[in-house]
Amino acid sequence: MPDADRREMEDKQLLNHMVDKEQRPWPGRSIHAGKLSQSKRRLQEAVCVLLVELCERFTFFGIVCNMILFCTVKLGYRNYQAAIVNMCFVGTSMLTPVLVGWLAEYLVGRIKLVCVCLFLHFLGTALLPVVAFPFEDIYTDRRHVLHTLTKREQKIVFYFALLTASLGIGGIRAIVCPLSAYKLEDCGLKELLSFFNWFYWLINLNSAVVFVTISYIQQSVARNLGFLIPFVSGIMAMITIQMVRGEMIYKPKTDSSLLTTFGVIASALKTCCVRYRYLSGGVTNWLDHAKENYGGQYSETQVESTKQLARLFPLFAFQILYRTCIMQIPSGYYLQTMNSNLNFSGFVLPVAAMNVISIVPLLILVPVLECINSCLFGSKDTGHSPTIYIVVGQFSAALSVMVAGFSEIHRKHFPQVEQRLSEEVLLVSSMPCFHLAPQYILLGVAEALVTPSCSLLSFWLVPERIRGISMHFLTLFNGAGCFMGAFFVQTAHAGTQGNWFPHFLHEGKLERFFFFLASLMMVNTLGFWTIAHRYNSLNQEYTNEFRGSLPEENLLKHERAIKHYDSVLERSPVWSPMEKT
Repeated sequence: MPDADRREMEDKQLLNHMVDKEQRPWPGRSIHAGKLSQSKRRLQEAVCVLLVELCERFTFFGIVCNMILFCTVKLGYRNYQAAIVNMCFVGTSMLTPVLVGWLAEYLVGRIKLVCVCLFLHFLGTALLPVVAFPFEDIYTDRRHVLHTLTKREQKIVFYFALLTASLGIGGIRAIVCPLSAYKLEDCGLKELLSFFNWFYWLINLNSAVVFVTISYIQQSVARNLGFLIPFVSGIMAMITIQMVRGEMIYKPKTDSSLLTTFGVIASALKTCCVRYRYLSGGVTNWLDHAKENYGGQYSETQVESTKQLARLFPLFAFQILYRTCIMQIPSGYYLQTMNSNLNFSGFVLPVAAMNVISIVPLLILVPVLECINSCLFGSKDTGHSPTIYIVVGQFSAALSVMVAGFSEIHRKHFPQVEQRLSEEVLLVSSMPCFHLAPQYILLGVAEALVTPSCSLLSFWLVPERIRGISMHFLTLFNGAGCFMGAFFVQTAHAGTQGNWFPHFLHEGKLERFFFFLASLMMVNTLGFWTIAHRYNSLNQEYTNEFRGSLPEENLLKHERAIKHYDSVLERSPVWSPMEKT
């Protein structure tokens, strides 16, 4: 009996084991299912982030596209004042992501701050229609008007709306859809360049839709009601964020920050000034003065990261004047188009619709550049740098501004005619607006070549831990270019008593402002060409040397080598007599 009971017990255990084995999922199948779910989740997050990015850009371009027309016709601004307001708003929207990103990391939580930014974004886009009251296009009878605002009150509400909207835009760009949310750490050089090309291609396609639709609604159908469209677009973005809030709020690594970078630079400068006699001969780089070994306050890793980033500062600096030229599209070029003949076979074109001409070259060139890049980066032995794209693009921008000067001279040779814009009759040149197309096309070519290439260099030529900081610095310098454009307009108007940036273009010399800017941009292009060799080589050996000097990265390489060696020993079935002892 005991033997029979034991046998029966063993049979039951064997049967239970077989049942458990059948019910248990196969390891390969579970791993495959896990990979599928993970890849599906990453795809969903990327699509959601891109959707929010497009909605936010839709809102941004909807505010910018006809701001000059609104400021001059509705608020009674002079041309130079409207141009300054527009460029300052664009520059502020570029700088606020850096500020909000710092607040999210050190002062306020990311979730709390994104809720605050969503509220500010909603408030700013909701206040813009208030400036446009009364709604003449809806209520023709004045008795139905809810209330009216004085000019002073309109300007106060308008500026407050722009400020809150720019803060909200900065929060969405910095917290919800930063560049690191697209998970680009494992991408190679060719994949990164393709990403930046198609990323800016989608953004410009979105802006083309905005410039055609919203500008026409604001200008022709219901000029005041048009400000409701950015408001609706902001609601779409907020609903999308709320739907996938848990998956979309990306938390970046906090290995480095802008404050650390500025602190290293300030500490090095302070030490150089105070102890120059004692430390000048003992360091190879002036930033080494910030190291603890030389009397500074920062570790070797932090200083070495800042040194890698400092190599890109010349690249960033040469983008300031280029961004000033790009800002002529919503300022100087816009005023030229507004003072040209917009009638096309009885149809009045929206002023901002001319911006589409500058977008079309980018939409066409991106597929062409993809074919060129596949040839240049197809071989692992070559590491061609896109600096040639930047040089050609900046030269195209200089040529565009120069052509704008000649177009202004050509425009004033035509007789003046009356033209109705937003229910206002303006005295404009009879020259067709399509004569201005070459300058728009040249700036579109410049944007297609410069922006993706500069983003690639800023992302690729720094260690992984400070790639976000590098992109922040690029954003800071681009924002500085917008403010420099506003400074140039103010200086040109004040220094020439309004002659170089006049309110009535046929009475002034706007072409001189364009020629002056073109000459500066040509010098800027030559200056970048002289230092472009610093970023020419992008092969693997150069990037390893460029990024591999940090102690932590070297230590990480040694740890990986040790782990690999241990795994080889564990798999090895043969042991030598020396190893056995």
